[in-house]
Amino acid sequence: MSLDTIDENILRVLQRKGRMSNADLSEKVGLSASACHRRVQRLEAEGYIKDYVALLDARKIGMATTVFVEITLQGQADDTLDAFETAVSRIPDVLECHLMAGTADYILKIVAENTEDFARIHRQHLSRLPGVAQMQSSFALRTVFKTTALPI
Repeated sequence: MSLDTIDENILRVLQRKGRMSNADLSEKVGLSASACHRRVQRLEAEGYIKDYVALLDARKIGMATTVFVEITLQGQADDTLDAFETAVSRIPDVLECHLMAGTADYILKIVAENTEDFARIHRQHLSRLPGVAQMQSSFALRTVFKTTALPI
């Protein structure tokens, strides 16, 4: 199924304020409430909308440090990649893990309370990841902007 302009508008609005009532959403996109509700249900059923979440303020919950970790593995065999991906997916402090093209094999986005907490994460989890040949950590000094909204 392809998206029309109304579907795209619904997705744009929901990405910015997912807790909006159906009545408010239908008004913003110019549809009746029932037609809007049917479209949202279809977008959910077809997988365009994966889930609804609450986005938390990391600083307010004590996770003020963001670290990006570039990881190079010892090899590229499927079993090496699978073992690494399985292990890294179990680390609760890792928000994102991306298989990369370029100098590093993976890049991780990690949140921590501070540098000491990151040292703990490194000791307890990162240093034990299978197949790692090299690791380089970069600390974010400040987040200039951040969004979860995809450009539709």
